[in-house]
Amino acid sequence: MLTRFKSIPSIISINPSNFTLNGMEKMKTKSRKKCNMFEGRWVYNPEEIPSYDSVKCPFVEEKMSCKNNGRPDSEYQKWRWEARDCNIPLFNGTYMLERLRNKRMILVGDSLNRNMWQSLACLLYFSVPSTTAKVEEKRNYKTIWKAKEYNFTLEFYWSPFLVELNDNHESGKKVLVLDDISTNSKKWIRVDIMVFNSGHWWDQRGRFKAWELFEYRGKLMKDMPIELAYGHGLKTWAKWIEKNVDSKKTTVLFRSISAPHKFPQYDQWCYNKTQLIMDESYVPVFPKSMVNVVENVLSQISKIQVKYLNITKLTEYRIDAHPSLYRFKDQNMLTEKYDNNLMNYADCTRWCLPGVPDTWNRLLYALIFFDR
Repeated sequence: MLTRFKSIPSIISINPSNFTLNGMEKMKTKSRKKCNMFEGRWVYNPEEIPSYDSVKCPFVEEKMSCKNNGRPDSEYQKWRWEARDCNIPLFNGTYMLERLRNKRMILVGDSLNRNMWQSLACLLYFSVPSTTAKVEEKRNYKTIWKAKEYNFTLEFYWSPFLVELNDNHESGKKVLVLDDISTNSKKWIRVDIMVFNSGHWWDQRGRFKAWELFEYRGKLMKDMPIELAYGHGLKTWAKWIEKNVDSKKTTVLFRSISAPHKFPQYDQWCYNKTQLIMDESYVPVFPKSMVNVVENVLSQISKIQVKYLNITKLTEYRIDAHPSLYRFKDQNMLTEKYDNNLMNYADCTRWCLPGVPDTWNRLLYALIFFDR
């Protein structure tokens, strides 16, 4: 049982050989096969075992620990992404830590990148003895995990727009400043690997919208097409990258938009879904125009290479793997709080852990170490 589909090209050179440590090193000298690892299929394996237990991993927040919150099924954990024309290396946490000895890696963005950070932290945490790893700081959406034996740090910084959201603007309004990089960008310097994302917060509506006004080139405005505002914001980030990052020392990646399934009016709603979308003619609701903005901005960056972690297509079919109602362990509390509107509380944007973000990190691993 599988789903096949095409995706936007992003080429990686991978030799489909034995992915042991020795096999990985041999890749450097062996001939390689061109492979778009984002073009492929989800393959079901009833014997698939998750790489970690969310209950035992200290980094998984309650909202993503679906099993611990009572989700009865586990089939969503038994699908593995396979590229169409070659093998993708399996994630090897020990190898990754060895390669990143004395280095610093950051993930910056919204709760989807925090979702990805938690996954990667768990994958690495269970690759080393627990006595050699610790959380140095965990507050205000900033988390730093350090593998002491390797002198490696893995950090997450909250910045859903990558540009500045000014809550104390002189206008008295919440202003999204499209040409001013996020204030926590000062934390992004002197880094070896950077993984950015931004997208979902730009598409919020009504009471969920974080801003009241846009500011661009010194002018305040209430209305602007979201794709245009998103483009201005990403170009501000791109200029910061080109100005502040040394391509000889730092690897920069941008993770594409993860597909939400929160549209019941189009029968694209994760509530009570336990199976993948298998229809090859399926067209997701989330606007393709937003994805186009990302790819257009990335294509215009010339002073430094930004690798594109294109996970959009492979997430579009995974309607089965969101937390849905299993966001909290106390289901009775949710029932009392939301009464008959409980279904509207389903989280169909983020992902259960272990789950889909583990695949993102496997692809990230391949992009960092085997992209030639």
